[in-house]
Amino acid sequence: MHFANLFADYSSSTLIALVVLAFTAGFIDAIVGGGGFIQLPALLVNFPNTALPTLMGTNKIAGFSGTSVSAVQYAKRIKFDYKLLLFISFFTLVFSYLGAKAVIYINSAYLRPVVLVILIVMAIYTFNKKELGLIAKSELPTAKKMLYGMLIGSFVGFYDGFFGPGAGNFLMLGFVLIFGFEFITASAYSKFINCVSNLGALYVFISQGHFLLEIALLMASCNITGSIIGTRMALKKGNGFVRILFLVIVSFLILRYAYDIFSVGKL
Repeated sequence: MHFANLFADYSSSTLIALVVLAFTAGFIDAIVGGGGFIQLPALLVNFPNTALPTLMGTNKIAGFSGTSVSAVQYAKRIKFDYKLLLFISFFTLVFSYLGAKAVIYINSAYLRPVVLVILIVMAIYTFNKKELGLIAKSELPTAKKMLYGMLIGSFVGFYDGFFGPGAGNFLMLGFVLIFGFEFITASAYSKFINCVSNLGALYVFISQGHFLLEIALLMASCNITGSIIGTRMALKKGNGFVRILFLVIVSFLILRYAYDIFSVGKL
């Protein structure tokens, strides 16, 4: 089959919109997370009659592609505590799988008001703490790191598998607030964990056939391109740039969630 024939059923405007938004999502997600709030709505708007699990699976394939490339790029510049990463990854993977399974039985709308409140608190706290994430703080004792890592991995893993958008932002702030990381280091860790949480959800969606293969591949290629550029910019510009963009994206997520809850009632 000719490559162009894969997209014969889709309009040019739809394909262009998906290309641009997937690139933008990859770029932003590589720096501060939150790409899902651009990519998933793009799918929902362009495929209003497609089942939600199918669109979420398509989104996960594209998002995982960009996030994994970003994680590899960060790994070349950031020194990881791999023991901590693997520990958090285990709980993230397990709860991501459980979250993805829960999508079928629970209406995600119930979670939105809670997430909105959390996002508002995140924005206010980060804005008021001018030095937050700009300088690394002293390390926690190993036992506390593992305990907090288990809690972060479990919460974000379930949320990412269940709904997803904004998971990278929660991870970043968790690493900054609880572990005392700089924003760049927190972004690097969050990309690694995000890859793991996506794996758990991907297994569920792919095994059940919830994805549009040609659209997932198209968006994945654009997401990867945006991710590469975004990661390089974050490493070049430093913590101050990442902090500002983090506040911008979280503010956008607050407005988006508030609109969803009070105006249309859905993402």
